[in-house]
Amino acid sequence: MTISILKGDISVQQVDAIVNSANPSLLAGGGVCGAIHKAAGPELEVACKEIGRCGVGTAVITPAFNLPAKFVIHAVGPRWLDGTRGEPQLLEQCYASIFRLVAENDFCSVAIPSISTGIYHYPLDAAVEIAMRVARQNNEAERLIRFICFDDDTLRAYEAALH
Repeated sequence: MTISILKGDISVQQVDAIVNSANPSLLAGGGVCGAIHKAAGPELEVACKEIGRCGVGTAVITPAFNLPAKFVIHAVGPRWLDGTRGEPQLLEQCYASIFRLVAENDFCSVAIPSISTGIYHYPLDAAVEIAMRVARQNNEAERLIRFICFDDDTLRAYEAALH
């Protein structure tokens, strides 16, 4: 297992699959989701509309179209309300769903953003702990797991959790 941490643009990662921090409608939004949809081209939105919706804590897969990756795993993390409404369990389920799709499709590499820590306001350190724990639990095969961080604070949190 190789876990790496990078600051950058997830839409340019050359891996088997990139993970989109999606909303339940699977339609283009802001942040990571908007950047992935823009880079992938209009075919991604068509594919997402065909799927319909994706529940919080789950993930679905589509081709990556114009992205350098082969596939996009659309994962829906929880909105942080107060931490007493199942948010930790839902975020853990979200990451487990990602790794289930990685294993089912025998991917060798995956790039993952920090799910739910942007506009969904999940506390960064708590989200990173869940992400790293689930990544370590679900990586029996020799896979490259690359966490892609949008900003310096996120990068520092992931780097601290890696060591």
